[in-house]
Amino acid sequence: MAITAGMVKELREMTGAGMMDCKKALTETNGDMDAAVEFLRKNGQAKAEKKAGRIAAEGIVKTVVKDDKIAAIVEVNSETDFVAKNDEFQGFVETVVNQVADTDPADMDTFMAAAWAADPSKTVKDALVEKIAVIGENLNIRRFERVNAENGCVVSYIHGGGRIGVLVVADTDVVNDEIKTCLKNVAMQVAAMSPKYVSRDEVSQDFMDHEKEILLAQAKKENPEKPDNIIEKMIIGRLNKEMKEICLLDQVYVQDSDLTVAKYVDKVAKENNANVKVTKFVRFETGEGIEKKQENFAEEVAKQMAGN
Repeated sequence: MAITAGMVKELREMTGAGMMDCKKALTETNGDMDAAVEFLRKNGQAKAEKKAGRIAAEGIVKTVVKDDKIAAIVEVNSETDFVAKNDEFQGFVETVVNQVADTDPADMDTFMAAAWAADPSKTVKDALVEKIAVIGENLNIRRFERVNAENGCVVSYIHGGGRIGVLVVADTDVVNDEIKTCLKNVAMQVAAMSPKYVSRDEVSQDFMDHEKEILLAQAKKENPEKPDNIIEKMIIGRLNKEMKEICLLDQVYVQDSDLTVAKYVDKVAKENNANVKVTKFVRFETGEGIEKKQENFAEEVAKQMAGN
């Protein structure tokens, strides 16, 4: 069967694959469009497997908020920052985050096996594999979280074009622009100061005991001559200082050092005759915890020239 330019164009639009790849697929399948799509998907799978060993530590974090109640945050990784800024990659991540918000998947395995929102004939994993083939880099949907603000609202904040993403959830009986601006400022605080907990109520006793043990050893080593009651006071002071660093509401509010975050929220709540309580935050930073492979550029060029 003769393969026409129109057939190649149609297959390209359906799959996003390269022109020559589409022509080859149609030739191999005698012009059968469905079989050609399957051929490309299988070829994409092979390409994806070849790239899977390469470290994807760049990428972006994206958020979406729906009706101030439902929100999702995702991190999708690429190998290079150049691809992370690519419109095709950004569009893919946009679909991912919206699907998380709309479907509330139980875990990553469930999500990857689910029907792809943009084309239910594929799974999310299929869509990822095809995108790897088209873009030419290893990509990875690394993590996601979905939140539901049943008794208030949720806001999001993106820093550095997707380098850091934050969701902040609050119980509030008033939802207006002033309250949402307040929570957005709290989200900016989370992005900048990276707290571990919302408040001291979330800090486990095991953590407190472990920190006390470390601080006790430090204090006794630094001040061997001081009596135990003085050492105890020193430990309490140091532990309080640490809590002010790792607990969001105890932190000094970065936009007004006269206030803690808790006092800032209370101030805005009072001005709006509202009851506002920050209950949760989620903070994703692109590539955190991923060990980036250090490449020698000259060696990499030499390998490519040698055909490796």
